Amino acid sequence: MLQLNDSVEPESPGAAVLHAAEVEDGVEVAFTPPAARHSRGFEAASVACCSPLQKLTPFRVHNPTMQAKVKDYFVFRPGTIEQAVNDIRTVALPSEDGEVLSVWLLAEIDHWNNEKERLVLITERSLLVCKYDFINLQCQQVIRISLNAMDTISVGEFEFPPKSLNKREGTGVRVQWDKRPRPSFLNRWNPWSTDMPYATFTEHPMAHADEKVASLCQLENFKTQLIQAVKKAYKECPIPGRANGVLLLERPLLIETYLGIMSFINNEAKLGYSMTRGKIGF
Repeated sequence: MLQLNDSVEPESPGAAVLHAAEVEDGVEVAFTPPAARHSRGFEAASVACCSPLQKLTPFRVHNPTMQAKVKDYFVFRPGTIEQAVNDIRTVALPSEDGEVLSVWLLAEIDHWNNEKERLVLITERSLLVCKYDFINLQCQQVIRISLNAMDTISVGEFEFPPKSLNKREGTGVRVQWDKRPRPSFLNRWNPWSTDMPYATFTEHPMAHADEKVASLCQLENFKTQLIQAVKKAYKECPIPGRANGVLLLERPLLIETYLGIMSFINNEAKLGYSMTRGKIGF
């Protein structure tokens, strides 16, 4: 089961913790920082003149940033990710995909810079990109990419045209297949087009919020295991007439968006994620 911890550890920066009051001559008194004592000319004995106080117990400070936000994502609800992983494993076909090697929780970035929550499976012969409904716990769509059809795996920071008004930071992994040329003009400018010869992945926005699922979200580990699986697939199931091997590149990942109003609304509202939104969730 997954558990979320909204508390801030006392040792962490910004944590405000009240310690037990100091005791002098058997009397509990208010705590005064040493620096304040010297700056005001106070001596340790002078503090004893204060009226006795009850012992102060440490208190917790709520962190409204990461730990509070993680509760909004259905994937982090107790038992959800375990159920999803079990369900998604049944999507793989042993005769076509082989054994499931690993399951990953990532974000897919489409050609219009829209983020979409995805479960990704690496099998012995395929890469399965699954759109999973974490609210109703069901798989809605699966895209199957043969590992021995992949020709290029690129890793790098996201890059946009110089005049683009909608940009993002961070790094990603882009997988290209079938040695297809650049998408047509109509496909590039159609926000709903799915006829793209590549898929781009980045880390889930809450990848480091819950340590129990962090291993499913590590982009670097995903890249390493994917490259190993692709190389093995090329060796065991080569395609006749095609060079046996995948091209590994470190280069910027270009996303050709300029105005980006749709992606701005989508990404700011996290519409590509299964989340609670007020009294409803979608």
